[in-house]
Amino acid sequence: MKAKLHLEKVLGSILDTKGWEWPEKAVLEPPKDKKFGDMSANIAMMLSKQAKMNPRAIAEEIRSELDNDQYIEKVDIAGPGFLNFTFSNSFWQAMIPEVIERGEDFGRSDIGKDLKIQVEYVSANPTGPLHIGHGRGAALGDCLVRILEFTGHEVEAEYYVNDAGRQMLILGNSIWVRLQQSQGRDIADPEDFYKGDYIRDIAAEVLERNPSILEMEEDKAVAICREYGMNEILEGIKKDLAAFDVRHDVWFSEKSLVSAGKVDETFTDLIARGMAYEKDGALWFKSTDLGDDKDRVLRKSNGDLTYFASDIAYHDDKYKRGFDKVVDIWGADHHGYIPRMQAAVEALGKKGQLDVILVQLVNLLRGGEQIAMSTRAGKFETLEDVVNEVGRDASRFMFLSRKSDSHLDFDLDLVKQKSMENPVYYVQYAHARICSVIRKAAGQDIQVPAADPAMLGILTNPEELNLMKLMDQFSDVAENASKNMSPHVISYYLRDLAGALHRFYSMHHILSAEKEVIAARLVLLTAVARTLANGLSLLGVSAPESM
Repeated sequence: MKAKLHLEKVLGSILDTKGWEWPEKAVLEPPKDKKFGDMSANIAMMLSKQAKMNPRAIAEEIRSELDNDQYIEKVDIAGPGFLNFTFSNSFWQAMIPEVIERGEDFGRSDIGKDLKIQVEYVSANPTGPLHIGHGRGAALGDCLVRILEFTGHEVEAEYYVNDAGRQMLILGNSIWVRLQQSQGRDIADPEDFYKGDYIRDIAAEVLERNPSILEMEEDKAVAICREYGMNEILEGIKKDLAAFDVRHDVWFSEKSLVSAGKVDETFTDLIARGMAYEKDGALWFKSTDLGDDKDRVLRKSNGDLTYFASDIAYHDDKYKRGFDKVVDIWGADHHGYIPRMQAAVEALGKKGQLDVILVQLVNLLRGGEQIAMSTRAGKFETLEDVVNEVGRDASRFMFLSRKSDSHLDFDLDLVKQKSMENPVYYVQYAHARICSVIRKAAGQDIQVPAADPAMLGILTNPEELNLMKLMDQFSDVAENASKNMSPHVISYYLRDLAGALHRFYSMHHILSAEKEVIAARLVLLTAVARTLANGLSLLGVSAPESM
């Protein structure tokens, strides 16, 4: 944020001159009420103890030092010593050529330089098609990867394939049951069972490729069903994610942990650290040392591994691959599992290097009625169906329109409307509206001129200045989204910027104004369009030129 950087620089210089250190709790930010100016600071109050002065006296000294600053037009002191700064119009007008010059790099930063982060998301069991809930996690993870890269991090996106364990056994048995039933065998549906129509389709494919499967021993037949079903479903998942423009750099197999000996390596490490022990023929994690209410089993007395054991080994492998931080995106129903996983990471010597983001449920609505969803029962709206109905852009924007740990109502009817009540349309139309104006100008032989600062001096009305000030916030918004792992703030920002554009458009003439005003406003709109496009790109949403 250019305004914040300028204040940090000039205030830092003043503090150096007076021999004061920058207070840790000093905050520079835009005030909530615009009547207090462009930026506010509590620095005078935070300096009071150090300087042994009244905060208001400190504020007065700072104000007197800023009298000759060419960019700060006014400094007001409020209350016990708040400093409110108003910047000159020329300061804000200088934003426009900067946006245009930096283009796709406008807003980009290097705050994550030299930090290697892994983001693992979706990781749905390959037991059925991705549903709408998986879609929210996919959009969140992919957007977070984009934001982290935009802010200078080295990022790797990963999908953990749960190709071992009980759910795979249930999948294989479900396909095997349906296959036998299709051939007239009187087989009752098991209690624990996947019932969707896709199971029948897979069963038919297995039979076509293995005509003699009905004569095989059941264990072998179930294994064939399991392997074929898992691979087919996983290919479908990859196809759906690709259509949703969601990237994964690594598809990590749970089976590989055992086959490569990585689980045993982790057990050995934990034992050496005094964090695992043998008892009653089982191997236990000493989680009570890290605040848990009881120790947890890693390997049962019969030799079977627990899910927890695989998860610890998996995270151990992540850190051994050189990541400085690992980010897991989980469903909200895993909330209680977070402390246990954090304890495991601490036991591995990586305390503070795991962030977990929770994704709440999506209530899918059609005609105001909620659609019931259950993978096991086969009643769900697949991600593919939703994307086909409302489009990739609308789906992604809606998933990212609220904080991930908040419930989300996804109204299929609303996001298909071409109206300002539709948040997706509202933001995309702002970009398309600008492109339309520029096309109309070209049709009148009016070209967008170069961003000459002298020419831009004519842009002084409140709506124009508000657009400039909002553009200045973009880099800060991206950095905050990165630091707090909160992609939704990008969508909030874009709605604010789009709203400011729509207000400006409704209140001011553009192509019917005076020649000099037309030229300056076309340059301003070009910068706004670029900012909108850059923000939408972080969401993985297109910036259409017409709608």
